[in-house]
Amino acid sequence: MSDGFLTAGLRYYGISPWEIEVIYGIFNERFRVTQFETQETDPNFVSLVTLSIPLEFNEEFFKWFEYRRWDKVKQIFKEMKRRRGSSNALKIEIIFSGNPQIGFVLDVEDRSWFDNALEKMDFVIELLPFHLDSSNMPQEISNVIYNFDVETRKWKLNTLFANKKKFILKNDVWKISI
Repeated sequence: MSDGFLTAGLRYYGISPWEIEVIYGIFNERFRVTQFETQETDPNFVSLVTLSIPLEFNEEFFKWFEYRRWDKVKQIFKEMKRRRGSSNALKIEIIFSGNPQIGFVLDVEDRSWFDNALEKMDFVIELLPFHLDSSNMPQEISNVIYNFDVETRKWKLNTLFANKKKFILKNDVWKISI
C-alpha cells in the first residue's frame, strides 16, 4: 500500500456528531478524510453513512488497514444500529475502489442480522473471484454491489454495472435494469 495519504470519502445524514467523530478518527489514522453532511437521499432511512475507500477490496487492504482497526469500524456501526433500534433506521454503504469497484449496501432491519452481516463482510474476499468469474455475467464489469440476504445469511452479488448499463440478478440470470 501507499506510504502517502490517500483520500477516503465520508458522506452522511442523520448521524450524531459523536458517531461521525469516531468514524472520522478511525479512518483519519490511515487516510485523509473528506466528510460531507448531505440532505436525506433515501426517505426509507433516518440515517445513512457512505464510506468511499480509495483502495481495492482484498486481503492486502485488511492487512494494511489492520484487522483491529476494521473491527473498530464494525463495532461503531453495530452501536449506531443498536441506538436506532430494529427498523429501517440505518443504511451503511461501503465502496472500495478498484477494477471492478466493489460496494456493500447494508440496510437490514433486524439488529442481529445487521451485526451478522458486518461480521461476514470481510469473508466475501474469498468468494469474490468465483462471483466475478461466472459464465453468465456481462463483460467489462466496472462496479459490483453486494447486499446481505437474510434468508441465506450471506452477502449476495445483487447489482453490477457493465458497458455503462445496470444489471440486476434475478433467478440466477443478469437482466438489464431500466
